[in-house]
Amino acid sequence: MYQVKDNKLVLNHGSIEKGLIAVASGKGGVGKSTVTSNLALSLKEKGNRVGIVDADIHGFSIPRILGLKEEPRALNDKEIIPPEVKGIKVMSMGSFVGENEAVIWRAPLLAGALQQFMEDVHWGELDYLLLDLPPGTGDMALNIMQKLPHSELLIVTTPQVVATKVAGRIARVAEKLNINIAGVVENMSYYKCPDCGHKEYIFGEGGGKELASFLKTDLLGQIPLEPEIRKLGDEGQPLILNNPGSEVTRVYNSIADKIENNRGEFDPDVKPLFLQGSPGGKKKV
Repeated sequence: MYQVKDNKLVLNHGSIEKGLIAVASGKGGVGKSTVTSNLALSLKEKGNRVGIVDADIHGFSIPRILGLKEEPRALNDKEIIPPEVKGIKVMSMGSFVGENEAVIWRAPLLAGALQQFMEDVHWGELDYLLLDLPPGTGDMALNIMQKLPHSELLIVTTPQVVATKVAGRIARVAEKLNINIAGVVENMSYYKCPDCGHKEYIFGEGGGKELASFLKTDLLGQIPLEPEIRKLGDEGQPLILNNPGSEVTRVYNSIADKIENNRGEFDPDVKPLFLQGSPGGKKKV
């Protein structure tokens, strides 16, 4: 899908200079797409050129959260210009089907959609490309980690044990495929009373820190449970742009800083690696 050249990931129609970040969660409902969208905007606000691949083909929500209305434009049968919203280039199944329509595709077609999003889209020169993965360790998430070995896995979880234990499973898959784990983001960490400032740990406390310790990686940030995030996300107006002085925005900016500061180099010797018995794979790891 790409090659490494001059410490960049060179695509058919563009390049990625700083990072290919796969945002993952073990289970749905932990705010993975919200984290992807706001983190992308935070990176963009710091002067980076950013794109998003909404790889959650069945459960796409990036267009709704970002307020994307524009559709992709086709140059020809195999070349696509991605729509842009709030300075972010986005490719999502939500640009091709209605928001209320079901995408009834099996694994081979899903893998084909990912390949098209990577190979046929004119991304241009990007600093970061974020991939919003489907929850769990199913075919789509596995295909992405197999075919994009230079990606880094950013794990999103809530503090509760159920979420952290399931999130740990996808991290273990990443380790078996030699995918680097960029860190853990704990979402919905606590609710802070706007009147007295008291913090209520609705979903438990410390789960993200424990998961990061277990995986020997960093806890990049703890994002509060803020009703405004849900409201603005439903309206296509992400909080990070509409309330730049909020505590949540400060956390996202801190996460973006850590990602930029931890940037490594793209190893040209790294190649796709397959789990034994996985689609297209015979090599045991």
